Amino acid sequence: MKIAFLSQEFEVCQDRTVKEELLSVFKEETEVADRLEKVQKALESSVEDLSLMARLLDELDLLQRRSQDLDLDQVDVKISKLMPELGFAPEDSDRLVASFSSGWQMRMSLGKILLQDPDLLLLDEPTNHLDLDAIEWLEGYLYKQDVPMVIISHDRAFLDQLCTKMVETDMGVSRTFMGNYSEYVLAKAAWVETHYVAWEKQQKEIEHTRDLINRLGAGVNAGRASSEEKKLEKLKEEGQVEKPFQRKQLKIRFPERGRSGRTVLTIKNLNFGYGDKVLFKKANLLVERGEKIAIIGPNGCGKSSLLKLIMGLEKSQGGDVLLGEHNVLPNYFEQNQAEALDLEKTVLETVEEAAEDWRIDDIKGLLGRCNFKSNMLDRKVSILSGGEKARLAFCKFMVKPSTLLVLDEPTNYLDIPSKEMLEEAISEYQGTVITISHDRYFIRQIINRVVEVKDETLQDYAGDYNYYLEKNLEARDRELEREAQLEERAPKVKAKSKMSKEMKAARKKQKMLAFQQAKAKSRGLKNAKRWK
Repeated sequence: MKIAFLSQEFEVCQDRTVKEELLSVFKEETEVADRLEKVQKALESSVEDLSLMARLLDELDLLQRRSQDLDLDQVDVKISKLMPELGFAPEDSDRLVASFSSGWQMRMSLGKILLQDPDLLLLDEPTNHLDLDAIEWLEGYLYKQDVPMVIISHDRAFLDQLCTKMVETDMGVSRTFMGNYSEYVLAKAAWVETHYVAWEKQQKEIEHTRDLINRLGAGVNAGRASSEEKKLEKLKEEGQVEKPFQRKQLKIRFPERGRSGRTVLTIKNLNFGYGDKVLFKKANLLVERGEKIAIIGPNGCGKSSLLKLIMGLEKSQGGDVLLGEHNVLPNYFEQNQAEALDLEKTVLETVEEAAEDWRIDDIKGLLGRCNFKSNMLDRKVSILSGGEKARLAFCKFMVKPSTLLVLDEPTNYLDIPSKEMLEEAISEYQGTVITISHDRYFIRQIINRVVEVKDETLQDYAGDYNYYLEKNLEARDRELEREAQLEERAPKVKAKSKMSKEMKAARKKQKMLAFQQAKAKSRGLKNAKRWK
């Protein structure tokens, strides 16, 4: 069985050409081909040494047999066939890997894996660092592959599109739910509700049995009491229903300092670029108080540069980028903020240094809400995991009061509960938000305006992400195609109040079955009611 693994950081060599990079997976094939070429050249110059010629002919025979076993003639054919499937043009085969964006390098990494004809494909956060176009391409491409896949991802829309089974691991226990992510959310809620009811019912029965034992503990009923005690002990050892664990929902708020003026940001006739590459040419944008804006566009189009221009970290090469004059206090979260943390500082020192008017107890409370237990506060940043560093960077970011949030890919490396916590905090924030994100689920939850970076300008859509899809025909067609695929693979998840009678009956049956399974564990108490 051949297992292939696509890691979070795409493993490509920047100095190779695209074809050389794809050829690198055929290590033995390449070695055999190189040796064949050397042996054939050696034969040409060994006509006078019959002994050497004999040895070379024997080796040539072995190499030719091995090349047939490896199907050496098909290597170039496989690569030539795969490249257009990955989106590469024929002329791209001689271009350096370094000249392609991370999205295209991900395609090379995926191509290298698929060339090995794996029996199982493992994908670890495959959408990290990809723009929307690359994520959508990856969804479509993986969906067409006839290979079982195990995926780790915090991209909920991606999970909805591809997955048919969800495995949730929490507190050392794994549980499997059939369906995609949206169906998992519904099924998990039903599971928790059902098992909580079963647990409550069993607790009442246990309490009743204990009361019964106390009342029958003396005289002629002592034998019955002893019998009930044995049943109770057996239940505790074997059949006790565990109380469903529900992780505490974390809640955070961005501190605000007053209210800004109506005009928060003005961009007028902006020109900007690097060297010969022009990113913006006479771009214009007006942002007003309370708007929540998503900046979208392919990687390399200038989204992050636009945020740096807004923050004054880059200077325009023409035109104006002006923050509003009245109480516009920006708070900037950089894309690589977690990597920019001081590794020698402790968790507590990192946030305490950034806080202005926070008491130490309040800082500890914030860290606690972000899953930093008291024994973690004195740990150095250097030993934290990637997710812990991301949460710590958010804590550091959150202690600064503001009236404008400027966020560059804030959901990278955040798990789903942390994303939900961030979505709620942004929704409650009364100030203005400008964010770059390739997480469609996140964008749908928080924004009310879309600005697309396209053709060296800013195309404004004065509505939410659904409005953007309505107005942008190309994006809408892609979204409709994805929704059609999703509809084909799984029934559309509906709110409980909008379920059909058939769906309600099926859900009720599912809950009853789960309840009966839980109750079966407590048969040791089945006679307890007789003594009421």
